[in-house]
Amino acid sequence: MVIKTVEFVKSSEKWQNCPEPTLAEYAFIGRSNVGKSSLINAMMNRKDLAKTSQTPGKTQLINHFIVNEKWYLTDLPGYGYAKVSKVQRKDFEKLITNYILNRKNLVNLFVLVDARHNPQKIDLEFMEWCGESGVPFSIVFTKADKLKTSVLTKNIEEYKNELLKFWEELPQCFVTSAEKKEGCDDILQLIEDTNTFLEKNKVKFEN
Repeated sequence: MVIKTVEFVKSSEKWQNCPEPTLAEYAFIGRSNVGKSSLINAMMNRKDLAKTSQTPGKTQLINHFIVNEKWYLTDLPGYGYAKVSKVQRKDFEKLITNYILNRKNLVNLFVLVDARHNPQKIDLEFMEWCGESGVPFSIVFTKADKLKTSVLTKNIEEYKNELLKFWEELPQCFVTSAEKKEGCDDILQLIEDTNTFLEKNKVKFEN
């Protein structure tokens, strides 16, 4: 997929305030220090489309971008650790949950996982919740360039083995590096293929 245009649409404090759900939507989520903003910028070939920060928890709203005037890219608040109060954290969790369960045009959720770490309980629990809720999602391993190939392979296999304890088959997985732009084309190809399928089958999104 060639990114011709990408424009910021709006930030929303509530899922009800998101743009009209008339276009296919692909959302990105992960722990608040997983490198989500950097990956989005790399995918869109922009330096500061999604705001990056040394402070985890920078994204505190639902941020919508429209790509090639055809589909929405959604940057969701990170879950888990963030330097915010417990009340704010609960508000973020409620915001995320309501968005995921109620956004009718959400086609796929990309769950970002830091490839440098062993399987994290919070990531596994979030994916389990997605599965139980019938939410289509893919796993995106980030920061692959920070590891030796052997360690990267080992960590990814550990995640897969952990998931296979509860799942009969795994969702699609991507291995990425925002710094080297690895894996970005693969994610965009999935989005393009999905959009082509939706268009061919004349799928319409409505309120």
